[in-house]
Amino acid sequence: MTALFEVPAPLFETLSDQLPWLEASPALAAEYLDRWKLRLDGKPLHGMASVVLPVVSADGTQAMLKLQPFTDENMGEALGLKTWSTEDVVEVLDDDPETATILLERLKPRSLSDHPDDTEATQILAELLTRLCVVPAPAGLRRLADIVAEMLDDAPGLIPRLADPDQQSLVRRYAAQAAELVQEPGDRLLHWDLHYDNVLASQRKPWLVIDPKPLAGDPCFELLPALGNRWDDLVATGDLPRAIRRRFDLMLEVTGLERERAIGWTMVRILQNVLWDLEGDEDEAEDEIDPNQLEIARALT
Repeated sequence: MTALFEVPAPLFETLSDQLPWLEASPALAAEYLDRWKLRLDGKPLHGMASVVLPVVSADGTQAMLKLQPFTDENMGEALGLKTWSTEDVVEVLDDDPETATILLERLKPRSLSDHPDDTEATQILAELLTRLCVVPAPAGLRRLADIVAEMLDDAPGLIPRLADPDQQSLVRRYAAQAAELVQEPGDRLLHWDLHYDNVLASQRKPWLVIDPKPLAGDPCFELLPALGNRWDDLVATGDLPRAIRRRFDLMLEVTGLERERAIGWTMVRILQNVLWDLEGDEDEAEDEIDPNQLEIARALT
């Protein structure tokens, strides 16, 4: 039997641990096309961990069918999107919570990464974040407090893998900050991955947020992803630390988040990324903090 579509090749690398799911994804898509009365309307697209199919519904509505392996990160995606206002996020047209399959409104293939003005792109993202981060998290989502507790459990065993003793000391300091900040972890609905490529243009609004990995926590945890966007633009200013601070300060000015707490939670995000890298790196002798993350940390502290 001919497969409905060919799985995009990059997913075999980014989802290398989900090969059975990838191989079954065309059959899974066929099931949802039948269930939700959809027909294919173009070639498959993909994110880092999902297959996205342009489809048309029975009434002629253009939409996107998003298929993804069910994980702790995406299990609350549809719930988060339906909790926020559709003035700010992509609309969920249908979903299956048991598989994290979602039918979404179709947006334009243009993100904030394509915006000609980097400062204006940051302003737009920060304005969206301001509205998202005041919404209380619904029951049943992952909690930032639990994620930080896991990080603190893992940190003592992973930090010694860093080759540079000074970097080890730095990351231990971030772990100490995490232990302090988690005493007040927050209860707002967080996107967790709000960066330029997760803000798309649309027909009904200039820009809408996509692809959350929802959790309940402190909005100050949301700032790091955007700080690494369009890195070449920051480097091209000739003063990278100043450019990082300018972007960070603009986000604080728009959102009204408290500076010291925002810096603290940003360092916790860097800690999280360092631990992920250390956990997944087989060549322990060369382990180091990602250079861009280190530049951000040095610019803000």
